[in-house]
Amino acid sequence: MKIPRIAYAAFGFALVVIVLDQLTKAWIMSGLDLREMGHIQVLPPLFNLTWVENRGVSFGLFGDGSARWMLSAFSIAVAGILGWWALKADRRMLITAIGLIMGGALGNVIDRIRFGFVVDFLDFSGPHFFLGTMKISFPWIFNVADSAICIGVILLILDSVRAEQEAKVGLAAEKS
Repeated sequence: MKIPRIAYAAFGFALVVIVLDQLTKAWIMSGLDLREMGHIQVLPPLFNLTWVENRGVSFGLFGDGSARWMLSAFSIAVAGILGWWALKADRRMLITAIGLIMGGALGNVIDRIRFGFVVDFLDFSGPHFFLGTMKISFPWIFNVADSAICIGVILLILDSVRAEQEAKVGLAAEKS
């Protein structure tokens, strides 16, 4: 099977995300000893480094670590499906999205397998704003892999909307 040239970009993005994710986590764990310190103020209250061992998924689901291997297998399966999709994709934004999501999923699965948890440390939970009388803040602490997944999902949505618009323009051009 011949791998299309554009698919290499997705695999390259995934590799870059994995390397950056694992390097930053190694720095946090060994270089800064954040695990022992727990919290470092960087730009208070906007940004801090905070040690979190995420044993579950979003919003604390499976937070007891009971789903470690199920979540690992699921992440590997998702990365495999994304890798297959990259072989079929032909749009740059889609390829970028696939690579970012695939790299983020694999970066976090490496942690789950090695440690039994995902290392989170990027803490933007300090700032808040008011929407009417309701106080809104960003309560989550995350990592490079999580960021790549979020950016990848946003790009996936944008690519989908853009492809749909281009298809509509193409249909309109055919009718006229």
